[in-house]
Amino acid sequence: MTELILKNITGDLARIATAAIEGRRLTPDEALTLYNDADLSLMGLLATTVKRRKSGDAVFFNRNFHIEPTNICVYNCRFCSYHKHESDPDSWELSESEILDIVRRFDGVPVTEVHITGGVHPERDIHYYGRIIAAVRRLRPDISIKAFSAVELEYMIKKAGMTYTEGISLLREYGLDSIPGGGAEIFDPVLRRRICREKADADTYLAIHEAAHKLGLSSNATMLYGHAESPAQRIDHMLRLRDLQDRTGGFNAFIPLKFRRENNRMSELGEVPVTEDMRNYALSRIFLDNFSHIKAYWPAIGKNSALMSLAFGTDDLDGTIDDTTRIYSMAGSEESRPSLSTTELVAMIRSAGFRPVERDTNYRTVREW
Repeated sequence: MTELILKNITGDLARIATAAIEGRRLTPDEALTLYNDADLSLMGLLATTVKRRKSGDAVFFNRNFHIEPTNICVYNCRFCSYHKHESDPDSWELSESEILDIVRRFDGVPVTEVHITGGVHPERDIHYYGRIIAAVRRLRPDISIKAFSAVELEYMIKKAGMTYTEGISLLREYGLDSIPGGGAEIFDPVLRRRICREKADADTYLAIHEAAHKLGLSSNATMLYGHAESPAQRIDHMLRLRDLQDRTGGFNAFIPLKFRRENNRMSELGEVPVTEDMRNYALSRIFLDNFSHIKAYWPAIGKNSALMSLAFGTDDLDGTIDDTTRIYSMAGSEESRPSLSTTELVAMIRSAGFRPVERDTNYRTVREW
């Protein structure tokens, strides 16, 4: 395999490819050279080599559902198609009983995780969200509660006058198990001010995840790509995540999230092609040597692209979802009603030549299919 990969490449590119094959860490400059100079087939071969070293022929998924309490948000990020003002007829705010009705829909269903996230509501505080966690926990003590992006956490914790450690500790007492990776967007400060000036900055995002990791809570990490950022800015973003992972080891997976153009104030930028999606997945797998998993979030890129990404280093397809999220469908994703059965996910993974493994939030095996 090594000889096949290195055939017909020379110079710096051959040296960098050899480093990736042998499991040596790439510098940001090496990653940029690889991104700019390697053809897509080489990127795929290298990423697959790294993926197989990490997880063999396994591709993971879980049985999960989402709860989005509100799309009312104090922030107005330029890329966001989800945000609404309270006065907007398309806004929503679920009551506690409506939230619990969603949970009850899954009575008797062997889900292992609920993912709770939404807009940053101006009037809700940390105890309100804590009570939601506790109520979900009472109904389903058997499932993992992954809730609230770093942006949501920053707002509710600051409003409560707490430190990040104090706020996350309180939510853990209510029943929080882990936190999702949303809100990272792109860390570059100049570009971040252009696309999401008001929300928590990169240092805040990283500090909140570090606090969670030190308290024993795992999390995921994300990056919004395919808008106004450069490859160098993507690599800088991943480098900061890699540095934090070196310190804490608390990230389960890295999730590249594609910018979708509909119904937002950055629509004029268009969208990158699927070849760019695959190059970005591959670079993520190669560069983030201390992340065990790279996830293709299929509601964002569509089932077909998610399936293709398995040839470019990804090893996780997220979960069944069951039509419980609207964040990407409102932005123009191919998946307007995102839902996959376990049977469909298993068939997708097998069709790509991999072994389906149902997991829990922290990648413990639930069942090998």
